[in-house]
Amino acid sequence: MSIGRALRKRVPRSSHGSWREQKNRPDPIALLDEQNKVRLQGLVPIRWGRMLESPFVFMRASALVMATDLASTSNSGIRVQACGDSHLLNFGAFATPERNLIFDINDFDETLPAPWEWDVKRLAASLEVAGRDRSFSPAKRADIVRTMVHSYRMLIRSLADMTALERWYSQLDTATIIQRFAKTAKARRDVKQATKQAQRRTMESAFVKMTEVVGGRRRMVDDPPRIFHVPERRGHPWLNKLVDLYRTTLRDDLHVLLDNYHVVDMVFKVVGVGSVGTRCGVGLWMANDGDALLLQVKEANRSVLDTYAGPSAYRNHGHRVVMGQRIMQTASDMFLGWATLQGRHYYFRQLRDMKWSLDPSSASVDQLTRWGEVCGATLAQAHARSTDPGVLSGYLGSKGAFDEAMVAFANAYADQTERDYERLQTAVKNRRIKAVRGSSAQLAREIVEQSKAALK
Repeated sequence: MSIGRALRKRVPRSSHGSWREQKNRPDPIALLDEQNKVRLQGLVPIRWGRMLESPFVFMRASALVMATDLASTSNSGIRVQACGDSHLLNFGAFATPERNLIFDINDFDETLPAPWEWDVKRLAASLEVAGRDRSFSPAKRADIVRTMVHSYRMLIRSLADMTALERWYSQLDTATIIQRFAKTAKARRDVKQATKQAQRRTMESAFVKMTEVVGGRRRMVDDPPRIFHVPERRGHPWLNKLVDLYRTTLRDDLHVLLDNYHVVDMVFKVVGVGSVGTRCGVGLWMANDGDALLLQVKEANRSVLDTYAGPSAYRNHGHRVVMGQRIMQTASDMFLGWATLQGRHYYFRQLRDMKWSLDPSSASVDQLTRWGEVCGATLAQAHARSTDPGVLSGYLGSKGAFDEAMVAFANAYADQTERDYERLQTAVKNRRIKAVRGSSAQLAREIVEQSKAALK
């Protein structure tokens, strides 16, 4: 811990609280516009349209903007395997391969070794912005952020007293969350209700909703422009070779399991907010008509962090995502794998496996506070798997200096997010960029046809 304490002299914890927009700061709309160039152009207006929903949604979709800003802020020099996009909705519940329900980070598209502070600052700012969207008072929002950072700091302190194996095996399952964080009867009811919701969100339920029998064949259901079939050319051009390459990255025992299935269909799926325009799909694998496996294949591009934290050690960005996920998560999807096709990088995962996350648009102050508290502990647990938590705990200390710095940073950066959101609104109004909100039948057809043409 003495090493961490010594770092305070070089980088005071209070220095993390400052944020001020510099005159030479890159234009956030230009940054995002440049990022869109590698995406399917027919879908880019949908991405812009979704970002117009609120400052919080804008923040979710603009990890590149915040990564650029964070690179200019203080950091202690302690590096971890970072999530890179640790906003509050990239945490949630899901099932382990042993069918236990745990809480962990669930999105790793931007993962890369980087300063630990960047993840904490993004999570803190996202809680502040979400609180503003809910019209919570400044004092309540500060308490939400403060509680999250305190939770992060205290779990880092606890993990520093564990052995490396104890840290690696540590998990936040439902029972642990109730014991540590659900202090009231209502909080316990909320956790139990969330558990029930997660348990209903299975691959089997997705199979019923997303597939139908057409001409005697099981097929995925089209729902343009969100889900549609890609052009077929001697089968699915995305699928046949991609699956063969993907299988080479799996353990031998999973080859035996997958030999029970064969691929019967494939659809393109527009996902998320920040990922809109990337090439993503869902493959339907069948053993028989009642025995299905749904695997998502998702394009992986450069991490938004690599310009500032250094390039990935992995040539394939799908490989980068998978390895980062395995390092940070306490239990990972056994179907994780990667492939390269026509110069593009992809990774595979299960489409849905008891996944659940908070709906911040309806969350109460208590619910968002508790969510932030669990997210803070989860992030601490993930960071401690790739660094010495004793050094990090020594830097953070036993009092709230860093907590207060994060409250100040979150408030200042939320102001920045709102200014950037207004810039987006102005850019759309001035027709600098095209944004699509909603979807008429005609517009859906146009978007699908443009995307199909690009996918040929």
